[in-house]
Amino acid sequence: MEAVAQFLDMGGYAAFVWPSFAVTAVVLVGLLVASLRSLRAREAALESLKQAGEEEAREAEA
Repeated sequence: MEAVAQFLDMGGYAAFVWPSFAVTAVVLVGLLVASLRSLRAREAALESLKQAGEEEAREAEA
């Protein structure tokens, strides 16, 4: 149990190490969320462009 406490104490630097890990995790999660939102928006834009292109092709055939 003492080894775990020493590890978590990080040699006296725990006040700097653990918050830096937390900030890093928050930033990574934020990047993931932003990327997924951007992906969904771009997929929706692509789908609307595909539909517009299909409508133009039908009108050109008629």
